[in-house]
Amino acid sequence: MQLTSRHSAALLISVFIIAVCGLTYELIVGTLSSYLFGNSVVHFSLTIGLFMSAMGLGSFASRWITRSILGWFILLEMAIGVVGGCSAALLYAVFATSDFYYPAMVLFIVLVGSFIGMEIPLLTRLSGGRESLKDTLANVLAFDYLGALLASILFPLVLLPELGLLKTSFATGLLNMAVVALNLWTFREWLARWRRLAIVAGAITLLLLAGEVWAVRLTSLFEERLYEDEIIYARQTPYQRIVITRWGEDVRLYLDGNLQFSSRDEHRYHEMLTHPAMSLTRSRESVLVLGGGDGLAAREILKYDDVRRLVLVDIDPAMTELARTHPALLAINERSLLDPRLELVHQDAFKYLEETDEQFGVIIIDLPDPNNESLGKLYSREFYKMVRRHLAVGGVMASQATSPYFAREAYWCIVHTAADVDLYTWPYHVYIPSFGDWGFFLAAEHNLEPTRFSLEVPTRYLNADLLAVSFIFDRDTAEVETEINTLDSQVILSYYEQGWRRWG
Repeated sequence: MQLTSRHSAALLISVFIIAVCGLTYELIVGTLSSYLFGNSVVHFSLTIGLFMSAMGLGSFASRWITRSILGWFILLEMAIGVVGGCSAALLYAVFATSDFYYPAMVLFIVLVGSFIGMEIPLLTRLSGGRESLKDTLANVLAFDYLGALLASILFPLVLLPELGLLKTSFATGLLNMAVVALNLWTFREWLARWRRLAIVAGAITLLLLAGEVWAVRLTSLFEERLYEDEIIYARQTPYQRIVITRWGEDVRLYLDGNLQFSSRDEHRYHEMLTHPAMSLTRSRESVLVLGGGDGLAAREILKYDDVRRLVLVDIDPAMTELARTHPALLAINERSLLDPRLELVHQDAFKYLEETDEQFGVIIIDLPDPNNESLGKLYSREFYKMVRRHLAVGGVMASQATSPYFAREAYWCIVHTAADVDLYTWPYHVYIPSFGDWGFFLAAEHNLEPTRFSLEVPTRYLNADLLAVSFIFDRDTAEVETEINTLDSQVILSYYEQGWRRWG
């Protein structure tokens, strides 16, 4: 068939959109898997590797398509639209209802990757009727790479925060169907059964549109299966998935599916995290909290009248805004983030320590567990070096450090890493019903005497006797030898994953 400039333009536009959709599907699978299971490096590596292999398989298989190339291309594009567009919803449903997430993930990747791999050679062969092979390949590859670039920019900055995973998935499927519509219309005179194809394409488009409209409801249905309690708030931000649940008087906060607190016992966690350091420091005038966007650590710190300035650094402005406005959180954090002594900074904790030259009498580290690389760096030797540099003379740091029972090696790795930068460390732990046995540690440049601990503010749980026994570890939580966590090694991730895998 003889191509005109209009035909060639339609094919190149198709290449561009297909590239956008293909990379977006990869990012959807990698992001959803990381959200559900943590360890983003493993899941993105698996996703990319499987996609590339499947594309190679599809490209090889395309050699057997020798007739009706245009028809095959349109059928493949419709298959990608329906399978890829429904992918996030289907994978979420599999996770919520069965133990077969990984087989379903691999099946999806192989199907979509193979179909996309078949399309590119077909498009190249279709485009070759007007230009030389070298010009055709140059144009196809150029538009393919440009489409991938656009997807890599749009997904984290626009699609994920504005639409969420399910809506992004359905919207990407609709883009595939737009390619179908473009080619059905452009090449209608060359397709004997283009009306039948148009009817099938219309049905798929209606399915994807229904998914787009009902995506929020679908997300709620799946999350209701994942969370035992009523969901009263859910939002996807550029940084994390925030979910708040309620059962009776118990309010719980989840970030990326991981429990952050239960209102029934969070006071145990936050009193143990904050008051030892606040009592043992030389000065409480200036305090730094890294993380803690829910305002609960700030609530405890602001009980001290001699705190003149509290800097709270949290990367996600949506989390702190929620803590400043949502009635359920305001009742728990006692409006701490509205206190005039508090200064909010929305920045990565690592970056903040790199850029500031301030020193603080107390530094509280209330960050999520190290279940991915971006969090793992906040438990590294390089991170604790910066923490030490920002401790004022006589200052004390306190940090949560995951469970010494469920993730024993990870806990002691964190303690050893802080000690490796010439900080004195005092590990301690407490039982929290929602979490189990939970670990913390104190650190300072000078030798502390925890027996000097005395409470000057009201608490619901902590007293001097409880703190004294919290430094004692049982045989199954006692210190074990570990490597030091660095930015280069990130051994904390394997320790953490291996520890929790034993229990779940």
